[in-house]
Amino acid sequence: MERKVGTVSRGVRCPIIREGDNLVDIAVTSVMEAAQSEGYSFRDRDVVALTESIVARAQGNYASVQDIADDVKAKLGGGTIGVIFPILSRNRFAICLKGIAMGAKKVVLMLSYPSDEVGNALLTYDQLDEAGINPYTDVLTLERYRELFGENKHEFTGVDYVQYYSDIITEAGAEVEIIFANQATAILNYADCVLTCDIHTRARSKRLLKAAGAKAVCGLDDILTASVNGSGYNTKYGLLGSNKSTEDKIKLFPRECQDLVDAIQAQLLEKTGKHVEVMVYGDGAFKDPQGKIWELADPVVSPAFTKGLIGTPNELKLKYLADNDFKNLSGAELKEAISNSIKQKDSNLVGNMASQGTTPRQLTDLIGSLCDLTSGSGDKGTPIIHIQGYFDNFTD
Repeated sequence: MERKVGTVSRGVRCPIIREGDNLVDIAVTSVMEAAQSEGYSFRDRDVVALTESIVARAQGNYASVQDIADDVKAKLGGGTIGVIFPILSRNRFAICLKGIAMGAKKVVLMLSYPSDEVGNALLTYDQLDEAGINPYTDVLTLERYRELFGENKHEFTGVDYVQYYSDIITEAGAEVEIIFANQATAILNYADCVLTCDIHTRARSKRLLKAAGAKAVCGLDDILTASVNGSGYNTKYGLLGSNKSTEDKIKLFPRECQDLVDAIQAQLLEKTGKHVEVMVYGDGAFKDPQGKIWELADPVVSPAFTKGLIGTPNELKLKYLADNDFKNLSGAELKEAISNSIKQKDSNLVGNMASQGTTPRQLTDLIGSLCDLTSGSGDKGTPIIHIQGYFDNFTD
């Protein structure tokens, strides 16, 4: 019988992961037991994905706010520090801010507006228009911000992040001054030692600040790149991708984990006879149309993946073929014509009109987004995802 099901994404339950656990054995055992319990078999080019959280937990990749404070003080002097472009997040940034403030005498916090880098809004563009404010050029003091806009609580969390972040800094023992601007160099009127906290635009921010004469410039990716006081670390991403673990501790983005995905792939091949692709995933990359939040607060969707996940989709758009090349066909003839086009398609469809409308993104970003939506971020208890049929097409 002809197959009637395409891509299937399954959340797989596994034990609660602790530091030092053998994640290779746990992942392989979990997905094989899931397949057995649900009555399905492994296929070549299945994808098994592990959330970055359990990888970092197994690695024991944690650090305290004191570790953050010590590294910030060592790298930025411990005096007045400009902290610019943080995202508005209780889980992602608030605890990092606590450590940063502990490593400074004064923090000048510069918030981007009307929203942060990943879409968390302080204001709306309508509010800016009504107030006659140009977000590309205008620098607002806290007093001016409050005069024009008052208190603005986040739509989903109910938090006034301006006050929340201010309180974190003062409670950590530092003075605080808050301004609002979207040009990185605006901070240099307030501080010449700068910690830029943007994620995906960090290289540009650092370049502009250094060119403008900043005395010292670091990004979040420059903090905890090596162990401090015996802490965890991330050589490549530093604090980027970290999450709150306790009130005084963070879980960092996992360290080098290419060996992990390669070992899981090898063990699955040995046990199932199938060539399975394996990846570690963090945040997906998609935007919420209601809250306007772009999900990707991690530096990358996938920090490690097997070689078969390199590249972008190479697909034809079925509706384009049906409406253009084969518009006079229907039924079995149409199906056969489209099937033949797929079988004979070029290995690289860049510039081919029949591929327009297919998603021009990296495979790891697409699959990672599917994994993130499948596993969720709450209490589902499925930090491993088993995807089947992702690389199938209409002819399979």
